[in-house]
Amino acid sequence: MESFVVKGGKKLSGKVQISGAKNAVMPIITACAMVGGEVILHNVPDSIDPLTLLDVMKKLGMKIKQLSPGTWSLSSNGDLKSVVEGAQTEKIRGSQTLLGAILARKGEVTLQALGGCRIGARPIDLHVKGLKALGAEVEMVKGSVFAKVSGRLKGANIFLDFPSVGATENILLAASTAEGQTIIENAAAEPEIEDLAKFLRLCGAKISGDGTKTIQIEGVESLKGTHHSIIPDRIETGTFMIGAVMAGGDVLIEQALPSTVDSLIFKLQEAGVIVRIENHTSIRIRNTSRPKAINIKTLPYPGFPTDLQPQTTAMCSIADGVSVISESVFESRFGAVPELVRMGAEIQAEGHSVIVKGVEKLQGTEVIAPDLRGAVALVLAGLCAEGTTKVVGAHHADRGYEKFEMKLKAIGADIERGAENQTNQHSEEQ
Repeated sequence: MESFVVKGGKKLSGKVQISGAKNAVMPIITACAMVGGEVILHNVPDSIDPLTLLDVMKKLGMKIKQLSPGTWSLSSNGDLKSVVEGAQTEKIRGSQTLLGAILARKGEVTLQALGGCRIGARPIDLHVKGLKALGAEVEMVKGSVFAKVSGRLKGANIFLDFPSVGATENILLAASTAEGQTIIENAAAEPEIEDLAKFLRLCGAKISGDGTKTIQIEGVESLKGTHHSIIPDRIETGTFMIGAVMAGGDVLIEQALPSTVDSLIFKLQEAGVIVRIENHTSIRIRNTSRPKAINIKTLPYPGFPTDLQPQTTAMCSIADGVSVISESVFESRFGAVPELVRMGAEIQAEGHSVIVKGVEKLQGTEVIAPDLRGAVALVLAGLCAEGTTKVVGAHHADRGYEKFEMKLKAIGADIERGAENQTNQHSEEQ
């Protein structure tokens, strides 16, 4: 197992370029199963989850080819397998949208496993409810999902009990070629939903209202090939913004989409950080002192993103004052907290919240990355800690970040990647 080794105390300075959004590219890759003709995707991040999903699509029968760094060709003649084996999907979460895409294309689908980080219950009941409303027969047995439909799916009015991103994506995909009109009420409004809808419109789908709580879809007979560039990753953007605050310095974040991180910008300004929008694709972060304590509560977009909560908790661990961090999206997303405590953070759990009393300095030590966002949160903690921090489990970060440590090194961080040759006492306790 590989680790990140971080020597703290280095100020960050320079420019960092943001990659394409992992959470946007995943449903768009699965949507390609519905398309007749070639799709060219640009700005595809070179991270594990998208690359794994591309391999899954290839094994299902699609023609996949990398044309250049970040640019991929995907095409299918319709002769796709309808069974997605668990061994192909258990390590990634984005495979869930294969349900809607393959069901719409083939009339049946079997998905044997769902993967991703262990950050709490991620039930797919809303996905199932939506597909059933469109006329599918859906059955769940021992972790596998079976769905089928006779003929075309039928448009329907669907109300989501929670604005689930995955359920909205699945319904959006399935309804794009369904017969008649579908209306999704209480839909997710994330930028990644808008990017998926934009892609589907380029393919010929008739979709309106994306980015709002009500999405309308007029089903079409078929979808055609197109070119599409994936939006910048707002979570990577936020991660580097927080990293610049914690390490201190002056960092220009480029190829970003500032409007998608408004909630973080507001909170960083509340913490006393200088945040400047240089233009429509660049954000400058300047910080020379401890941030002030802030309170956050994660919410569906445009609220504060759950995917930035672990990094923000790490930042609050060195803030001046007491912060309250409330997690309302994934109940078990405080996996990095015990590791931050090992570094000297003063954090107390209170239900679905943590109370963080900021300390002046964290202390470098060996910590275990619990999941994707927890891994990068611990790396950010290492940037400002005294001494050396070893974050075991670099592979977690690789799932959602392209060249993470290389980008940090380019702006002044002292970080290396190394192999873990032996199991120590701390990892045995996990």
